[in-house]
Amino acid sequence: MADSRKYVSEEDLKTHNKPGDLWISIQGKIYDVSQWSKDHPGGALPLLSLAGQDVTDAFVAYHPGTAWQYLDNFFTGYYLKDYSVSDASKDYRKLATEFSKMGLFEKNGHVVLYTLCSVAMLFVVSVYGVLCSESTWVHLCSGGLMGFLWIQSGWIGHDSGHYKITKSPRFNRFVQVLTGNCLAGISIEWWKRNHNAHHIACNSLDFDPDLQHMPFFAVSSKLFNSIWSCFYDRKMNFDSATRFLISYQHWTFYPVMCLARINLFAQSFLLLFSKRKVLYRRQEFFGLLVFWIWYPLLVSCLPNWGERIMFVVASFSVTGIQHVQFCLNHFSSRVYVGPPRANDWFGKQTSGTLNISCPSWMDWFHGGLQFQIEHHLFPRLPRCHLRKISPFVMELCKKHNLPYDIASFWKANAMTIDTLRAAALQARDFSNPVPKNLVWEAVNTHG
Repeated sequence: MADSRKYVSEEDLKTHNKPGDLWISIQGKIYDVSQWSKDHPGGALPLLSLAGQDVTDAFVAYHPGTAWQYLDNFFTGYYLKDYSVSDASKDYRKLATEFSKMGLFEKNGHVVLYTLCSVAMLFVVSVYGVLCSESTWVHLCSGGLMGFLWIQSGWIGHDSGHYKITKSPRFNRFVQVLTGNCLAGISIEWWKRNHNAHHIACNSLDFDPDLQHMPFFAVSSKLFNSIWSCFYDRKMNFDSATRFLISYQHWTFYPVMCLARINLFAQSFLLLFSKRKVLYRRQEFFGLLVFWIWYPLLVSCLPNWGERIMFVVASFSVTGIQHVQFCLNHFSSRVYVGPPRANDWFGKQTSGTLNISCPSWMDWFHGGLQFQIEHHLFPRLPRCHLRKISPFVMELCKKHNLPYDIASFWKANAMTIDTLRAAALQARDFSNPVPKNLVWEAVNTHG
């Protein structure tokens, strides 16, 4: 019997990659998600980044089994011509199916409860130290504890953005706003938008926002070409001022990380005040308002401006550890320019990611980032299972000759600094001309 199916070629599919004309393929079937992209829970960016491609592996990674039943609503009636699946993708999908049969995606363990309890305890002790002690050292320690609170609340926000940390969707949302907006001053919707783009385009210099830190940091000399940020929708200029900052980035990395919280505060408000579609905009604003009431009020309870500044610097510096952790997993890994390729999903996630080796009793400190490769391949998997599945992922990488990079916390720091130093030295190369800047010229004047 003749095949009555209608087919489109890969080249034809690639032409449907724009807002208003957005097609994707899943298991060889073509879907038109042009209108759905506006309502996609993960935002339009992930769909736009992978538009015009077969996205089966990414769909498997980010969606539960119940999502498959809705696909027929978007089916165009076309199939992808000469559709094929690589051996690595076949094994990856089998592994995802096995984990699903084991119920790992639904079992959260007690990590969330323990973390919430630790957040509550840190909050109470920090506030008690400020209000009930006159010791400067106690006030300093209270500021440090506030920083640890933000770190732990950050892990909760990270987890809740990837999977339901509670059985009730409403309570899940409540925990998100409480730990993200109210306690940490960071919009959870901003984080979701940023983090989803990062996962989809892991280590793409022009698509991954987690590598776009100009003018302060550049992990590759490719950024010196002033490439276009597809996330921020603007050019990342490598001008003379940027060259000056990047030339010393391996020295400024840790000091800047101590103040990185300020950027997160600013980015949260920039999104909420923008014209972009933001879910629960009023809730987001209210949560941030709660933070900007209680935190300044707590700081004002300290006896003098010296201790107030000390408290703020201590809390920001301690939570800077988490900002460093975010960088360790990717700064020293392989980078590329261009959109992510869905048919290379497994390889791109492993090549752009670094695991951190640590004993199990230190898992609380890393919040799941120590198994970043596993997390990127199975983002819906609760972090309490990442150590359990690690041997399976390692075996799969070995089988298909894919990288599985792992280093100690201290080694990862050294690798990150080495990457920044290499780019800094390249930035000092005057054979790469940039627009003149009086500050740069003055600093480098000789004679």
